[in-house]
Amino acid sequence: MNYINKNILEKEMFYDGNLVLKYHIEYPSINSKMAFNNYNKKLAIGLQLQSEGELYEQAVKTYKYNKENGYPIMVYEVYRTYEVTLNTNNVVSLYIDEYVFTGGAHGSTVRTSQTWNLYQNCMMPLESFFPNNPYFMLDILKEINRQILDNKEIYFEDACNLVLETFNPDSFYLVPEGIVIYFQQYDIAPYSSGIRTFLIKY
Repeated sequence: MNYINKNILEKEMFYDGNLVLKYHIEYPSINSKMAFNNYNKKLAIGLQLQSEGELYEQAVKTYKYNKENGYPIMVYEVYRTYEVTLNTNNVVSLYIDEYVFTGGAHGSTVRTSQTWNLYQNCMMPLESFFPNNPYFMLDILKEINRQILDNKEIYFEDACNLVLETFNPDSFYLVPEGIVIYFQQYDIAPYSSGIRTFLIKY
């Protein structure tokens, strides 16, 4: 098991004396694992720059508009967290949720994930876990659709077709029991159903 450090970038940003944007950005690092560290730090700094640039400019415009029209002051929010789902030997798997609120009834969350072979200093694609199965994608899709049919009331009516349209082979992470495939909000189910996950057992 590798010791994983949690690093945090956070700031509150003001305009005209009022808070208009705040961000909290977490990213992991592992001692002496430079490829892993550089990749994750680059992602975090990219989101920090976006928050302090483009999103801050939008937040200021929203502040001015709301103030001129007598609307409540709204604070933009960026919140990035990660969860390590497997940390064993030289394999580390995790997912990252980025929540952004820029107005409306609620914000939006986008999930990404990484599975690393730290011995080789590289990320592992989904296909690497099915070395002797050229039809692994078909098997995964069948299992996902089977699980949807077991709880079809929480999905869109055409969820099985939407699985084919929105499936992303990069949208996976490892847990001790197997491989978890996930879909973004609204891909196959309403917002209230959240990010849908499907366990594919080893």
